[in-house]
Amino acid sequence: MGEFRQLSGDEMGRLTPEAYSATERHPVTLMLHNIRSMWNVGSMFRTADAAGIDEIVITGYTATPPRKEIDKTALGAQLTVPWRHFADPLEALSVLKGEGCKVFGLEIAENSRSYSSLQPDDYPLVLLVGNEVDGIGDELLARCDGVLEIPQYGTKHSLNVSVAAGVALFECVRLFRG
Repeated sequence: MGEFRQLSGDEMGRLTPEAYSATERHPVTLMLHNIRSMWNVGSMFRTADAAGIDEIVITGYTATPPRKEIDKTALGAQLTVPWRHFADPLEALSVLKGEGCKVFGLEIAENSRSYSSLQPDDYPLVLLVGNEVDGIGDELLARCDGVLEIPQYGTKHSLNVSVAAGVALFECVRLFRG
């Protein structure tokens, strides 16, 4: 057996918020549409920070920081991950596409492709996640450049939205980094 020891916080080589703000980010934006749970929002901020993505775009009735429920699970990431809010998700998609992004919904849908099938020309990209019960919805899916799906092997055909976002974000980053 190998010798393992858990690293302390000082040994992890964490960046300070100031140093992190100066780092080059991965060309991925996470768009949160109509997320009900502020704890899920906070969790996705924390994951976005860990993945080193460009930003989070918040639309619909998704809560925005500062909120104690977001802060509780974000653990400060709501202060380190840049974010923008658009009340109208169609406006957000128009702005993001105008900035040169391709938009991919994360959803179980007709004509979806594997979340592991991204190619270099798919970047910069927006990963759009939707409501915990209703998903993204056909109106927004129709505006996507593609739909990515995480394979499901059990009896449930859904993951918690923050878990699904985490799985997909890290795959987006892995594929970009090659």
